[in-house]
Amino acid sequence: MPGAIHAEGLVKTYGQLRALDGIDLTVPEGSVLGLLGPNGAGKTTTVRVLTTLVRPDAGTATVAGHDVVRAPDRVRRSIGLSGQFAAVDDRLTGRENLRMIGELYGLRARPARQRADELLTQFDLTSSADRSSGTYSGGMRRRLDLACALVVRPSVMFLDEPSVGLDPTSRLMLWDAIDRLVGAGTTLLLTTQYLEEADRLAQDIAVVDHGRIIAQGTPHELKTQTSRQQVEVIVERGEQIDGTASLLSRFSLRPPEVDRTRSLVSAPVDGGVSLLTEVIGALAGAGIEISDISLRRPTLDEVFVALTDPALAGRSEHAMVSAGASSEKG
Repeated sequence: MPGAIHAEGLVKTYGQLRALDGIDLTVPEGSVLGLLGPNGAGKTTTVRVLTTLVRPDAGTATVAGHDVVRAPDRVRRSIGLSGQFAAVDDRLTGRENLRMIGELYGLRARPARQRADELLTQFDLTSSADRSSGTYSGGMRRRLDLACALVVRPSVMFLDEPSVGLDPTSRLMLWDAIDRLVGAGTTLLLTTQYLEEADRLAQDIAVVDHGRIIAQGTPHELKTQTSRQQVEVIVERGEQIDGTASLLSRFSLRPPEVDRTRSLVSAPVDGGVSLLTEVIGALAGAGIEISDISLRRPTLDEVFVALTDPALAGRSEHAMVSAGASSEKG
């Protein structure tokens, strides 16, 4: 059975611009897919096609079992959508916004009031429910917008850049709300520029670039496939940095990187904890004093750069290695 969201070969062009160039993706029921990519990669266009706001030029897609082209009304009745900017009426209170959405969806006055009260409690907006939403903070408006998208309990939810512009506290509150949403069984597709957000919320990640899916997998799988682990050593005595870099070069896959300001030497390795034990032994045998040593997996930010801009990743790596070499010569 196809997933709650299923797309094959989606194409969308705007004049000479090919915004989507054969998008394929499947999101199983009750799961979260994070759609990542640089600006203009095709993330928002994908969401607009799947939510029936834009008709594809080619390919097929179903959402909640309904074809986005042949049955757009059924798709719309099955989904919730929260776009990049909170779509709430500033002249209405939070409670009035929610009631209005319920009534637009065909709820009678009493069920609309009850659902509004439930969502105000769920999104921690009760104390501000009767204030004009125009007075809300950015985080409150974002939570109200998400609540509005949930009035009819959609089986599939689309969040396009859900936490853009939010402060860290508001972002965490929004993430908690999304966790509760997914815990209740809703399928979620979210686009985001925050790599930490995708790592935190998504079980599966698809990376989009130039209108195509260029990589897909769990955060762990993407980190494993696109980059190596790093051994990072903080040296106790600055004069031992060069010796540490020389020693690490025996274990690393490329020349170690040196950060003299932090007395840090790092190197990509392939060997896990057993290799770390060897490195510790070699450092001790060489009389090198260290204040810290760790084995670090690549961050999702590093994976993102490696996938979408390999030239930038290569330039950054070369610059760090060259800086270390130049410092050693000096």
